[in-house]
Amino acid sequence: MDTMYTSYAAIGDSFTEGVGDELDDGRVRGWADLVAAGLAAAAAEPETVTYANLAIRGRLLGPIVASQLEPALALAPDLLTINGGGNDVMRPRVSITGVADQIAAAVERATSTGTRVVFVSGANPTQHLPLGASIERRGNLLAAAVEERFAGLDVTHVNNWVDDELADIRFWSRDKLHLNPRGHARVAANVLAALGLPAIDAPEIPDIPKQRTSEYYREYVLPWIGRRLTGRSSGDNREPKSATLQPVARP
Repeated sequence: MDTMYTSYAAIGDSFTEGVGDELDDGRVRGWADLVAAGLAAAAAEPETVTYANLAIRGRLLGPIVASQLEPALALAPDLLTINGGGNDVMRPRVSITGVADQIAAAVERATSTGTRVVFVSGANPTQHLPLGASIERRGNLLAAAVEERFAGLDVTHVNNWVDDELADIRFWSRDKLHLNPRGHARVAANVLAALGLPAIDAPEIPDIPKQRTSEYYREYVLPWIGRRLTGRSSGDNREPKSATLQPVARP
């Protein structure tokens, strides 16, 4: 790694918060936490790495940029990861151009402060989702639009959307929308590789047992539709799990 990053902040939605990688005590971990651990492992003694995660599940890109970007930049981190847009393309009406422009503007704002910026695209869950083909088309359009806008920007793009292995059901949790611990570990390895750091070990977890379609719709799809119809979000009244830079234990 050419540069050592000793402070790291992450912004985004459930993907960055770590939903799907639940710990025994009820907290979520996720790829960003694992990236922070990778930074701590690479740091020379007695250097301490600090980490903040401002991501909140269910957030569209607009609220992510509006409520998380400036607080993250105020922490003056050496490294900032940005993620967003996945919830936007899940909606039937979305301006791909508008989302891509917002992403580019957020990256430009962040790079203007001198922090190293990595945009981390979400993985592609659409092979396993109802109406997945239409969501995938919007996701592909957004991925292409983002690549086009990043051409002139000082940003590293970790494009998990095109990671074909991540599309395998083995990397997804029971809701088929969020990555499981194995999937989060792979995304962390992708990010660490982009930073010139070694991959981390993926946890050993059992494969997801097959569900009846009726059970899946009752447990996950119908509640999701209900939230959309009532204007609610899974992230309502939630606070970031770590809004300030905190020391990361050395693995």
